[in-house]
Amino acid sequence: MERGHALRTQSIQRKLLERLCLWLDRKKSGVDWRNLQPDDIREFLSYRRFSGRVGPTTLRLETSILRSLGAHLQKMGRTPSSMSVGLRSPKLSRKLPPSLTAEQVRRILDSPSPKTPLGLRDRALLELLYAAGLRASEILSLRIEQLDLPGRSARVIGKGDKERLVLLGSAAQASLQRYLETARPKLVRSKSGGEVFLGNHGRRLTTSHLWGIVKKAAQAAGLDTRVYPHLLRHSFATHLLSGGADLRVIQELLGHASIGTTEIYTHVDEDRLAATIDRFHPRSRKK
Repeated sequence: MERGHALRTQSIQRKLLERLCLWLDRKKSGVDWRNLQPDDIREFLSYRRFSGRVGPTTLRLETSILRSLGAHLQKMGRTPSSMSVGLRSPKLSRKLPPSLTAEQVRRILDSPSPKTPLGLRDRALLELLYAAGLRASEILSLRIEQLDLPGRSARVIGKGDKERLVLLGSAAQASLQRYLETARPKLVRSKSGGEVFLGNHGRRLTTSHLWGIVKKAAQAAGLDTRVYPHLLRHSFATHLLSGGADLRVIQELLGHASIGTTEIYTHVDEDRLAATIDRFHPRSRKK
């Protein structure tokens, strides 16, 4: 809470610490932080890894959380020395993010029915996910006052409660306008808040609702590949890069703190890289 982490991040941290306490209770019949050693933490992480419960990415996150816990307990005087001394995060293989083709995205966006309030909602939600490259948490928490439809933009709250400006295309603007004017009023209940996207119950959508909407749209579009909300974000970045957008601009639009996170998309578009060589390298130009 002091670091301003999102509620979802706090929940992940809390669950990990609860698992650690349960594991220590079974192993040592209780949690005595004063006597906890780095080897105990390494053994717990090893248990997590070899029990088949977590992959390298999750294990890296959990190592970071426990390292922060050790430093915090030492600072508060709960332990004589840091229990996380020597903890090393596992190395990750740098996987290329998958993405959809522009035609696949078009079919997904066209699949919701425009004849029902939920269909209009789903169309606007999908258009916005792809047009702005939003994270699931960002679109679910988006409020009406954050939208500037005449200016074709929105201000979203990303990781670490950081606000950034995202831009909307004309298609997303039109879909949002239609949804807000004709469909959302039919979903509003007395208990509704100011979130843009509401469910049948009148409350904001949950993460599982969002996944269901995206999955249903992909199935209706006839796609046999696995489609999830973050895949539209990957596709947004990949298509921008393919169209010639500057990497720094893409970093800003995605809300990445480091350009290194954005650079992974440069490995995806091999066709564009080859075309750049053919066009600019003196020994590759066609006469």
